[in-house]
Amino acid sequence: MKLGLNLVLGALGLALVLLIINHDRGQTLSLPNDEFARLAYLATLGAVLAAGIVGSHRHIGELIRNLFLWAVIILTLVAGWTWRDQVQDFAGDMIASLDPARPVVLTAGESPEIALRKSLNGHFVTDAQVNGTPVQFLVDTGATTIALSWHDALAIGIDPASLSFSVPITTANGSAMAASVRLERLEIGPIVRTDLRATVAQEGLLEQSLLGMNFISSLSSFELRRNEVIMRD
Repeated sequence: MKLGLNLVLGALGLALVLLIINHDRGQTLSLPNDEFARLAYLATLGAVLAAGIVGSHRHIGELIRNLFLWAVIILTLVAGWTWRDQVQDFAGDMIASLDPARPVVLTAGESPEIALRKSLNGHFVTDAQVNGTPVQFLVDTGATTIALSWHDALAIGIDPASLSFSVPITTANGSAMAASVRLERLEIGPIVRTDLRATVAQEGLLEQSLLGMNFISSLSSFELRRNEVIMRD
């Protein structure tokens, strides 16, 4: 009986893997995913009942305990598949609460969509890769261009000797001068931009790099909500 139950568990696991792989296609083995999931559930339930009947010569208490255990497993897996979208949203909320700067990928593929959750200080920040180097940005719709702090500019490999501070900018501390640079590649989750204009602030002038409007305006959609920002490529 143990071997039979293991085979049933393996078949159920395979069915779930197929459903996950074919989630975007909407069909598994030429059947709509919902119908395939229902068929797999009924087949598994039937197999478990058959295994229980075959092994009914055992102690009745053991039989009931095994059937109850399998019923719980099956119902848990079916519930997980039925409410998979809610589970995914809940997982995204948990990740965002632990690390609000981490972009939550809502949609991948040709038109990716990400969400940024508001941090505890009330701002929206995001982890990014600039020329392959991690940089954390503060989302700032009031900034005309991407603005790099002095330390972030050095981290991504910009030579300070090549900087010419000739671009006037306005900061919280008043007017200042910044250096104009080009960024080869900027990635925020699956959203990628190349050859972006940016500025570098003088040392000690900017505490955190800013994600400005030249990036934001390149998106097909930028939706600012109460506790999150949605970016669509």
